[in-house]
Amino acid sequence: MSYRKRTAALASAAALAGSAVWMAAPVARAEVVDVNYQCKTPIGDKSAVSPIDIKGVKSGSGYRITMSWQKGVSSSPVELGKGAMTPSATIALGGADSGTLAVSGPANDAAIPANTPIKISDLSGTYTAKKSGEVTFTAGVLTIKALGTTTTCTPTNDPGPSLTLDVSAGSGGGAGGSAQGGGSGEDTGAGLPQTGPEDSAVALGTLGGTVLLAGAAGALWLTRRHQGARAGR
Repeated sequence: MSYRKRTAALASAAALAGSAVWMAAPVARAEVVDVNYQCKTPIGDKSAVSPIDIKGVKSGSGYRITMSWQKGVSSSPVELGKGAMTPSATIALGGADSGTLAVSGPANDAAIPANTPIKISDLSGTYTAKKSGEVTFTAGVLTIKALGTTTTCTPTNDPGPSLTLDVSAGSGGGAGGSAQGGGSGEDTGAGLPQTGPEDSAVALGTLGGTVLLAGAAGALWLTRRHQGARAGR
């Protein structure tokens, strides 16, 4: 094989290697789902619709799941001072798994005026896969405790999953894990960056780029070597 052909073949192989690694990276897709909550409060029934976002973040042998509300739900006839309201919720598991995942978060960091929709902080928890396959995460019951009272809000519109994870038992999600949407467990971490499957995609993509650059560097070295050899003749 001629020198030019060898150089071209090396560059092509490097490019293909980078593309193959990138194609193997897991795909992440977010889906925000509108949830119609019917709330049982100490002063009567209330209702509210809030878009729910659930995200999965790879964390050790499991996933950190974070559940976010884009609109407030329920309200209080009196002002709730800072730290007076504590939220928690459940997330229904489906697909390859079943049951519920408990998520919780911090108390309100600012006073909530009377008769104002209560904005729920991000609720988080840890999910560990029990079986391999696609697991869905769907908004469940929201519980709000404030001033010695308890308000329970239940989805009534049969919302679809906000998150789907392709997981492997014992590893919290295989290397090929894919996410559709966003998630939470008993942890008070809020405002978590969206990583996990997406980070894996970035990491694998970076690896592919490294392979590509290494191949290009090799081709350049061969070119310089060949030119040096010709100059020395």
